[in-house]
Amino acid sequence: MDRVDFKPTPFPQLTGGDTDEAADAYATAPLLNCLLRELAEPMREPGVHRLRTGGRMVRVRGVRRPTAPELYADGAWHRLTHRELVAFIAGELRRSTGVADSALAAEMSDSRDVVAALLRARAAAAPPTDPYLRSEQSLIMGHPYHPAPKARGGGPAAGWLPYAPEAYARFPIELLAVRADLSVEEGDTSALDALGEAPPGYRLLPVHPWQLTLTAARPVIRDALADGRLLRLGPTVRPWYPTAAIRTLYAPEDDLFLKFSLDVRITNDIRRLWKHDLLKLRAADAATGAAFAARRGPAAWLSDRGYRTAGFAFEELAVLVRDGLGRHLVPGATPLLAAALGEGFDGSPLDRLTDPSAWWAAYLRQVVPPVLDAFARHGVVVEAHLQNTVVAVDGSGLPVQALFRDAEGVKLLPGVTRAAGWERLVYCLIVNHLAELAALLAERFPGTDPWPAVRRELLRHDTGPGPTALPEIAALLASPTLPGKTNLLLRWTDADGADARYTPLPNPLAAP
Repeated sequence: MDRVDFKPTPFPQLTGGDTDEAADAYATAPLLNCLLRELAEPMREPGVHRLRTGGRMVRVRGVRRPTAPELYADGAWHRLTHRELVAFIAGELRRSTGVADSALAAEMSDSRDVVAALLRARAAAAPPTDPYLRSEQSLIMGHPYHPAPKARGGGPAAGWLPYAPEAYARFPIELLAVRADLSVEEGDTSALDALGEAPPGYRLLPVHPWQLTLTAARPVIRDALADGRLLRLGPTVRPWYPTAAIRTLYAPEDDLFLKFSLDVRITNDIRRLWKHDLLKLRAADAATGAAFAARRGPAAWLSDRGYRTAGFAFEELAVLVRDGLGRHLVPGATPLLAAALGEGFDGSPLDRLTDPSAWWAAYLRQVVPPVLDAFARHGVVVEAHLQNTVVAVDGSGLPVQALFRDAEGVKLLPGVTRAAGWERLVYCLIVNHLAELAALLAERFPGTDPWPAVRRELLRHDTGPGPTALPEIAALLASPTLPGKTNLLLRWTDADGADARYTPLPNPLAAP
């Protein structure tokens, strides 16, 4: 069978039926990745997989982005549409888990419809001129191993499309004022006070406009607006740009990120700033910041400086202040979202390469050591997956710095065991991050094997008298498997998004 890989284009100009066909392809690829990783095993024939429960056979084209699924039945292969694939996977999940019904099937369909709406919106809009913003707003497919990476809560597109990074959105944020005696904050939130002017006796409290729409009618917010505990001051003058995380916005003029609560399920979680996470945030951020400061560059941690909210609506109205990029960047470097490299975007440094060897070695040298050092020296587990990593490149496109973000995802030893922390680090850094880019390089540059360079970089932290030595490296390089997160099963069983469960994957790092 021919090996034809699906390669999404960075800025599709599609209309009508072409849009629907492209949306099916974008939505099918991560869905198939989940099915083949979590419920199937490969057979000898290229592209053919057998379902572990029931033994049915599925055939796909492509490896990194599988497409064109077929089901073997009645002695022949039958092509599955996206709708049929959703129904087939739901049936397999019912058989394998015993869970009779799930909201996931609707989310998978919603995710596909969101992609179609995004493609139509992008065809009529202009991308940002700044390469960093273009990279943040480039993720049409999204998480390559999530069954519904683009689901937006099932609501009509008119409700979410104005705030969608993938549609090149930019918009003002809404400014509220909370009575000062009811304001709750921790850390450095002074940047919020520069966004406007609160009346005497009040503190400024910005809110994502989509979140305000979602929550304004709830009694806790409605009553506070009615009795004066909250005031609506109107929108900001300057627009903000939604990043790939959707609820995190960036103001280039102010070089500031703000992260908001958003009462919508995106991938595995309702994206609220949960109180229990906020109460641990300062300790996690301080420990991570200290770990990066001890390295003395060039890697950087984008600090979550502090949060502010209203005590009577702690989670609904919380806003988190995060460092901008400018104060951390190597002079002359251009920051780019690492996740965007996998999908492609106008300005990607990979488009200039004819031989990826030097680029990949430089990439690994910037990304891997800071994460391993933070774990070895400080007991800090940085969630270094693709969407939490910003890679800065020089004028030739060569990586010269890595910047990491999101203190909410940080784990600290001994709050988690060393074994659990290491497993999480390996999943985020190796499986989610490096394996995706390694597969991309192998696809774009036939004959390339990116994994020996990864082994060499890891071996620099294997043994030795210094505090950066990690005995776990030897076991990692000898293990036949790596941990792959089971997002399909997690969502089908409605498990907590933080309750990571893993399935063993073949380890490309293992010595032959």
